Amino acid sequence: MLKTKKTYAIRYVNGQPVKHIVSDFNSQPKYSRIPKLPLTITKTFRVMVWNILKQQRKGWLSVLKKNGENTQLMLLQEVKTNREMLDFVASYYLTADQVPAFSLPKHSYGVMTLSSAFPVYCYPLRTREPLLGFSKSALITVYPTYKENLLMVINIHAINFSLGIENYNQQLEPIGKQIAAHKGPVILAGDFNTWSKKRVKALKAFTQNMNLEEVSFPVDNRSLVFGRPLDFIFFRGLNLIHSSVLATQASDHNPLLVQFDVSSNTID
Repeated sequence: MLKTKKTYAIRYVNGQPVKHIVSDFNSQPKYSRIPKLPLTITKTFRVMVWNILKQQRKGWLSVLKKNGENTQLMLLQEVKTNREMLDFVASYYLTADQVPAFSLPKHSYGVMTLSSAFPVYCYPLRTREPLLGFSKSALITVYPTYKENLLMVINIHAINFSLGIENYNQQLEPIGKQIAAHKGPVILAGDFNTWSKKRVKALKAFTQNMNLEEVSFPVDNRSLVFGRPLDFIFFRGLNLIHSSVLATQASDHNPLLVQFDVSSNTID
């Protein structure tokens, strides 16, 4: 019998041993009640979303450094855990959590969420590509913010190659359960691989069912495949202050930048 690989997140904190966090969710997320520093001590915070293409192109590090000092959350996809990336994490962020989609002897690859605060909850997800056999990963984290709001953040790299949308919807299903169980503000963002009309329709139906609002961009320089954008940011319980897309040659995707104002929604 083949053993099923456990899905886990790897937590990187400067000066501390690497920690593995295994999925543990039944019907209600269990948030740590240990006091944590908030993501921001003001009402506003900044988020960057970017598929970094395994750091294969020149300039990726300068893009991160340019935005790292004033961005409280970075949601990255296709991250390779090389030394330059881990040094950036240690220099600019309090912690980073990665869910390996796959691993090689020296590096792991997958979504990574970098933050200026420790999460009070961490739930890793991994979905196998039905045609190629590789996996895509997603990560759900929850952070204390201004006035003890608890912000749920979902970083996703959606499956790419599948026949129909059944597998696509199956990847979104456990995320929907967690959003439904969370009573505070939510951000859902990443590379959704929405290169077909059916995928776009499935994603829009899912986010509408979750009462999530889509971020629009005044100058929309998002990367396109078959004329459709792949990267999105959705939210609820927050006020959108600013949104932009950074044009760069450092990846085949352009980074999304947003600034939010924390609402008064709280966890009961």
